[in-house]
Amino acid sequence: MSRRICIVTGTRAEYGLLYWLMREIAESDDVTLQVVATAMHLEPAFGHTVDQIRKDGFKVDAEVPMGLSEDEPVAIARATGRGVTGLADALAKLAPDIVVLLGDRSETLAAATAATVLRIPIAHIHGGEISEGAIDDAMRHAITKLSHVHFCAADEFRRRVIQMGEAPEQVHAFGAPGLDHLSRQSLPDRAAVAERIGLSLDRPLFLVTYHPATLGEADPVTGLEELLAAFDRFADAAILFTKANADAGGRAINARLEGYVADKTGRAVLMSSLGSDFYLAALKEAAVVVGNSSSGIIEAPAAGTPTVNVGVRQDGRMRSASIIDAPEQRDAIEAALRRALEPAMRDVLATQTPAYGRAGQVSRQIFERQ
Repeated sequence: MSRRICIVTGTRAEYGLLYWLMREIAESDDVTLQVVATAMHLEPAFGHTVDQIRKDGFKVDAEVPMGLSEDEPVAIARATGRGVTGLADALAKLAPDIVVLLGDRSETLAAATAATVLRIPIAHIHGGEISEGAIDDAMRHAITKLSHVHFCAADEFRRRVIQMGEAPEQVHAFGAPGLDHLSRQSLPDRAAVAERIGLSLDRPLFLVTYHPATLGEADPVTGLEELLAAFDRFADAAILFTKANADAGGRAINARLEGYVADKTGRAVLMSSLGSDFYLAALKEAAVVVGNSSSGIIEAPAAGTPTVNVGVRQDGRMRSASIIDAPEQRDAIEAALRRALEPAMRDVLATQTPAYGRAGQVSRQIFERQ
């Protein structure tokens, strides 16, 4: 019987980062890929993106709903508990030889907890990083301590994982696997992106993702209002919003964005999910990536697109020279956007070495060490 490697995925973004590793496993004659879809993948409000996994040709071996109908902290805690139960049942039935987890979300911690109790080894991707503005930070480190082999995105993160007591020979720094899309995938062109989102792109495109900063005390919509007020000062820009995630406050953000784009027909659009190919194509075509998503920190610099990172959610992460930080204040955001759009930024993008590296064969290296 071939060795079984199980990928657990809960979000559209995480799946995009795992795609090429899943492809490496699926195309190997020596191992069997198992896929467990959970959390946001199974929610219509977030695009029911389990459909995209199947559309890409992968078999989904188990679906584990967590009941994400609410996003209050107590509801998310309860959903995490349901995730542990459902993932325990799925993993016990599938009996993989190893479980692969990426990142730092509550469903990832649920999977790590279930696998640990079932005594299934865990491979963890993107450990050792810091994101001070989100509870993901604590979850990421907890998952690291439950894991047995680690694939970090940079040497700095590898050192941090080793400092946490992990065996150096089990900690590798191959880079960020999500960057493989930029070199291994043929992405849609600007015209295809325009058709997909329904906006004319004969003008600058702002690609915007704004998630709750889950360790902040302020209402997340308050910071969003400052961001939207800054956008109103760029009347010639097309604005593509992708929905916030299922963290506490995410639904309030999405409701406000729905109202905003309804008043900006022909100029702004809100998408539940673009899929990895169209998201990265939009990222490459954008004049600037805006908000507080890790894609602005990791993928945008490698794609040659400047980033305006808003607020504290990504505090602690490494920064490329093309990333401009701004507090959640409209004047500061406007100033950062104008700086990102200046011709001088092109020189920065052309000469910088992105902090998380460039596109490569990270997924293949990870697969070969499984």
